[in-house]
Amino acid sequence: MRSFKSSVFILVFHLLEGALSNSLIQLNNNGYEDIVIAIDPNVPEDETLIQNIKDMVTQASPYLFEATEKRFYFKSVAILIPEKWKTKPEYVRPKLETYKNADVLVAEPNTPGDDEPYTEQMGNCGEKGERINFTPDFLAGKKLDIYGPQGRVFVHEWAHLRWGVFDEYNNNQKFYLLNGKREAVRCSARIAGKYQAEHCQGGSCAWKPCKIDQATGLYKEGCEFIPNKFQTEKASIMFSPSINSVVEFCTEKNHNKEAPNPQNQKCNLRSTWEVIRDSEDFQKTTPMTTQPPAPTFSLLQIGQRIVCLVLDKSGSMTNGDRLNRLNQAGKLFLLQIVEQGSWAGMVTFDSAAHVQSELVQINSAAERDALTKRLPAVAAGGTSICSGLRSAFAVIRKKFSTDGSEIVLLTDGEDNTISSCFNEVKQSGAVIHTVALGPSAAKELEELSKMTGGLQTYASDQAQNNGLIDAFGALSSGNGAASQRAIQLESRGLTLQNNQWMNGTVLVDSTVGKDTLFLITWTTQPPQILLSDPSGKKQDGLVVDTSTRMAYLQIPGTAKVGTWSYSLKASSQTLTLTVTSRASSATLPPITVTSKMSKDQGKFPSPMAVYAKIHQGSSPILRATVTAIIESVNGKTVNLELLDNGAGADATKDDGIYSRYFTAYDTNGRYSVKVRALGGINAAGQRVRPQQNGAMHMPGWIENGEIKWNPLRPEISKNDLDGNQVCFSRTTSGGSFVASGVPQAPIPDRFPPCQITDLKAKIQGNKFINLTWTAPGDDYDHGRALKYIIKISASILDLRDNFTESLQVNTSDLIPKEANSKEVFVFTPENIPFENGTDLFIAVQAVDKSNLKSEISNIVGVSLFIPPPTPPEIPTPPCPDINVNSTIPGLHILKIMWKWLGELQLSVALG
Repeated sequence: MRSFKSSVFILVFHLLEGALSNSLIQLNNNGYEDIVIAIDPNVPEDETLIQNIKDMVTQASPYLFEATEKRFYFKSVAILIPEKWKTKPEYVRPKLETYKNADVLVAEPNTPGDDEPYTEQMGNCGEKGERINFTPDFLAGKKLDIYGPQGRVFVHEWAHLRWGVFDEYNNNQKFYLLNGKREAVRCSARIAGKYQAEHCQGGSCAWKPCKIDQATGLYKEGCEFIPNKFQTEKASIMFSPSINSVVEFCTEKNHNKEAPNPQNQKCNLRSTWEVIRDSEDFQKTTPMTTQPPAPTFSLLQIGQRIVCLVLDKSGSMTNGDRLNRLNQAGKLFLLQIVEQGSWAGMVTFDSAAHVQSELVQINSAAERDALTKRLPAVAAGGTSICSGLRSAFAVIRKKFSTDGSEIVLLTDGEDNTISSCFNEVKQSGAVIHTVALGPSAAKELEELSKMTGGLQTYASDQAQNNGLIDAFGALSSGNGAASQRAIQLESRGLTLQNNQWMNGTVLVDSTVGKDTLFLITWTTQPPQILLSDPSGKKQDGLVVDTSTRMAYLQIPGTAKVGTWSYSLKASSQTLTLTVTSRASSATLPPITVTSKMSKDQGKFPSPMAVYAKIHQGSSPILRATVTAIIESVNGKTVNLELLDNGAGADATKDDGIYSRYFTAYDTNGRYSVKVRALGGINAAGQRVRPQQNGAMHMPGWIENGEIKWNPLRPEISKNDLDGNQVCFSRTTSGGSFVASGVPQAPIPDRFPPCQITDLKAKIQGNKFINLTWTAPGDDYDHGRALKYIIKISASILDLRDNFTESLQVNTSDLIPKEANSKEVFVFTPENIPFENGTDLFIAVQAVDKSNLKSEISNIVGVSLFIPPPTPPEIPTPPCPDINVNSTIPGLHILKIMWKWLGELQLSVALG
């Protein structure tokens, strides 16, 4: 069945530390070029790590080449080296390569010993992943027996990253029943091994064959499938490349489609090779006839940040108070966002360019103040964006190469000559971040950020939405350590009337507080400002700048942890409040909320997918309240709660990714996105082990008939989780996107219910089947569907390929609930054999009031297991109480027989 997702723009925010991923990878003549592998700034200097990375890629390339039938290999890799490591002549400055667009990150694990390789994957089947994660110990070969050779594992992770396939094992369900037989979840099913579990008694433990749960027919908890170390089966790499014989992906010929693993659940039972074969990479290549060359490597070392502001001061900037709002946002960037030690310059432009400041290094408040005084005070003239860019390149080249430099370009005007400098931009090696202000900014503006990997943002003329300040607040360095980056805690605005108050609180958690700034702006007159710390102490020392209509307070040292309160009083004007801070410690990772959108434009109704994540270091934050505020070019805003429930747009439950579909389009043009995340009593953030897509932690191996056990997989106990609630607040710009082809109102219903992706089934009472799933909506995951269609079949492929012809379950009493509610449905199979050992497969489809149908759900299977009856216990009669002096008849003979038997046993023992 074809996907209906082409009928909606899917909006999902990826909130991830440093994760504005915009991969530079190119596929050129079968070879993958420009792969970026970044060493995290917190990794201690170790030159052998660089060689370990080279060795991994070099070993992986021929393995990839053979596994893909001679189609792909690794051609060139850039290794990003931290700024704090010693410089060397062979280390050169990066161009567009940054930590934000790194394809592989090498970082220390949050939990010592947890060196599991994994790939961040937030999309659907066949969609590219975000980033591969390795640890130094893994690359050093210290986990060889657990995960396998590093090169082979890299190919496993590459398949996640590049082709959007999934694992063929399942840590949450290791076994299943098929035709009455217990099977390990694996692919292919011909991988051989033993089922073993640890049995403990009297203080000693031993590994023995697994016991069977008589209620389910499956092995009891604690059972492990232990593969043979040496096998002949060649598939599959997505099960475990650590098996020596495994050199292929599963194909449709050997794919284990009944196994309840993520690949089957997310890819509609297709094999990994079928998904790879459908990829864009596969379609534009043919097998090579010669062996590929070895990979080449470039060593790039991060240097000081070099940034130049390129600001529009044309006549249209006088509209909507734009010039003054530019000054407010520019001051925030220069006073707070740009990092200490950075180099900053400034160019303004109208019909020509004007250098306002050459590059200066920011070492103190003096340089910051001097730069703010160069912000434009007067707006007039036309718009020549290319003039501004060329002037910025010249400013940078007076001191440095433009390689790896950054330009922040803001404009509100149209310019039909912008494409004339595209080639110069490409050749410059500079990253360009674009800020479109108002409804008429040049349509080609986003091309500049797209071709250079920069951030694209949009701010409307609605000052209360604080969009311009949010856009500049999102421009922290993509290469600095997390402790150096500015973090936005709050961003609010309100239009007040008749001496009204704008009241609120800001949470300062223990992971932030250093270099904290409160910034207030107004549109006419300075408001009354009251600001108190968590102890209730009133804060003095506000710096008031009446010319740009703003005031700010820098908290000395580290701000107190707790709830800060503010009250702003004004009449007939718009106020905004912004709070930024930095990490409280270089060693404690801050909770971060940054954003990334998978696509920056789309033609209605083609899909646009984005995903959401909140992290502290590499650990996700759960149970937060996350809201997206989406504003169209018309100024209309939509508040959208993002969920981490493993349903609808959300790929995995409780992984720190918060997602939601967005269907409330009202016009063509640019849309801005702001994300707000809160933790606390009602949103208890907890740090737990993420559910990861990555190489399997092999429990052990059977070698020469003996089991050799590996160290256990590190886990976090429930007791650890109970004490890790966090209270925090964050806001961030989610960038912008451009919609086209949106029909005029009233917009017709083109949005079906979303696919059900978390369907589960179990046998209940040897007669009933119990189904559970998360309710979809009328429009994807909003509203309420009209009805459900449930089909069953004894053949999993018949159900997938002939859903409409499969046997339908009576659902007349099943009324759909509101989207994101839990659905439960119990039924008895009818008109189909259902006896001991029977396998049945089930799928669900939702239908809305316009008769639009969702994709069929993930297919689940049940196997009826009726344990054999336990024979009744026959009580053993007690022995008679014999008295040697009794006169019971026959007793004398019985005593003689006992004596004779005793003598016989003694003679046998002695003989």
